[in-house]
Amino acid sequence: MSEHVVPPGWPAEVRPPGAPDWERSATGWLLDLCPPDYRRYEVLTRHPVVLARFAARHVEAGVEAARLGLANARHELADVASAETVAAAVAAYEREGARLTATTRAVRLVEEALRGRRFVRRL
Repeated sequence: MSEHVVPPGWPAEVRPPGAPDWERSATGWLLDLCPPDYRRYEVLTRHPVVLARFAARHVEAGVEAARLGLANARHELADVASAETVAAAVAAYEREGARLTATTRAVRLVEEALRGRRFVRRL
């Protein structure tokens, strides 16, 4: 049994907690989720757990934006796009919302690991 256990939803781009350079891989992945300007802030690049909190808020905002977009797309786009284009936009919002929801879980797991939580294999 491996000592490096990750739960379902753990991002493939991040090494398991306890593995060599796992925090570096977490930092890189979290920075990739955030606006590029976040890389300018030393507090975020030097403190992965702080970065994780920023990334969580950023991704949560994206989930909310996708929900709002989905709720309003038909109304907001009806006068400027064909019915086929509106349907495609709705489908894009649905896919993006699902992707961001999964990313929210992954960020939460990485943040928990950065805060010291260790995951155990379940039988």
